[in-house]
Amino acid sequence: MYPGQHARLRPLQPAFIMAATGEAATYSELDARSNRLAHLFRRHGLKRLDHYSIFMENNSRYLEACGAGERSGLYYTCINSFLTPGELAYLLVNSQSKILITSVAKLDIAREAIKACPDIKLCIVADGPGESDRIVGLAEVTADLPRAPIADEWLGTAMLYSSGTTGRPKGILRPLPEEPPKHNLPLFDFLTKLWHYREGMVYLSPAPLYHSAPQAAVNLTIRMGGTVIIMDTFDPERYLQLVQQWGITHTQLVPTMFSRMLKLPEEVRDRYDLSSLEIAIHAAAPCPALVKDDIIKWWGPIIHEYYGATEGLGFTACNSAEWLSHRGTVGKVLLGDLHILDENMKACPTGTPGQVWFKTASPFEYFNDPEKTREARSADGSMSTVGDVGYVDEDRFLYLTDRATFMIISGGVNIYPQECENLLITHPKVADAAVFGVPNPDLGEEVKAVVQPMPGVVPGEALAEELMAFCGQSLSRQKVPRSVDFEKELPRLPTGKLYKRLLRDRYWGNKTSRIV
Repeated sequence: MYPGQHARLRPLQPAFIMAATGEAATYSELDARSNRLAHLFRRHGLKRLDHYSIFMENNSRYLEACGAGERSGLYYTCINSFLTPGELAYLLVNSQSKILITSVAKLDIAREAIKACPDIKLCIVADGPGESDRIVGLAEVTADLPRAPIADEWLGTAMLYSSGTTGRPKGILRPLPEEPPKHNLPLFDFLTKLWHYREGMVYLSPAPLYHSAPQAAVNLTIRMGGTVIIMDTFDPERYLQLVQQWGITHTQLVPTMFSRMLKLPEEVRDRYDLSSLEIAIHAAAPCPALVKDDIIKWWGPIIHEYYGATEGLGFTACNSAEWLSHRGTVGKVLLGDLHILDENMKACPTGTPGQVWFKTASPFEYFNDPEKTREARSADGSMSTVGDVGYVDEDRFLYLTDRATFMIISGGVNIYPQECENLLITHPKVADAAVFGVPNPDLGEEVKAVVQPMPGVVPGEALAEELMAFCGQSLSRQKVPRSVDFEKELPRLPTGKLYKRLLRDRYWGNKTSRIV
């Protein structure tokens, strides 16, 4: 979100516009706001390679909150705005954040979370007043600061979070060169070309700004001197209205959004002129073949599928695909960059499933977790994996059959079931629990819990409702099971490891997810 030379070349052009209210900030305004915040960071002792976090819904101060870090050499962590205080506190502590930026809407959660975060010296309310020396209003604490850049500008970047096999999120740290912010990381230069970004583009962002893909897309639009239209939340018809209203040229969605637009009545879909669209990237999860076919029939050959390291590991798959979207056959891979390997790191025969490894496109490490970093890299460091399991057929199509860590992708959101399992097992009526994703025609997957009740406890609807409510007290809503089934005994190996696949396969059968 670095305005750079565009603050001088196009000072009065809107850098972004909030779709719901029409509130906008020009390039000149965005530049001044992010500069003032960068000065505040320096005033409070944040130096190059330090960390801060952002915990807000989509709002008009989000981009400057990111942009200030990008021009002061900092790592900023954008946090899911639906998290509970405990979940938020964990990320603040783990990321070693020194400042938290939040909003009026999220202040109650932030206030509770920072009680457990002694290293958070300052909590900044981006769109409202402060209430103490520790919780301050952005406007009041930056009013006397310069709108010119800080003297020691350095390139900064986001450190977003994934998760490991324990279910706890992991920070994805990319090395930051000692370069000025006008220079970009090679990864993002690559994506600019891949996504056909250009000067004067108009980008529609329908997703939460804390997600990795919208983060990258909005960032690169600003660096190209385009205009971003930011939706508060996704609504299918409103999305189509905005494409027509603003002459949208570029956009990025998740497959669930396509599905919801396709379910609109045909007369509603035909009401809007979409001819300005040049390219639409869909990401976060493979798109069902029927959905992709129907959207290409409707929108034409502008649909490009990007599927790879959705956890933020470096967009590794971007280097590995022939984007044949004009024929609707995205997913054909170049085998020189992609490898299907067994547990001994030996190549699997064609058609045989194994772990999917890609040629490393961008260096990364898991923040303060060298063991997890080693697990995601090959011994020579030339390849990385996000734990997907799949195979390549004779026509070089990649099929995904599993995820090594049983990560759930629901509506494009990554959900890690271990956290929910660990919580359920603490309930006095639960002897054992398994959580995994099951098919959902709209979201792709939804969260399912299978529970072994304690002896003498009667399973049924009442217990299921009790357990879902119990989870809702500690977990954000995306992580809470939508349904609970019961088993007399869960399958565990002699080692004690839960053999979750036996349970999961009952709901999926032989279904696989093919990237087409």
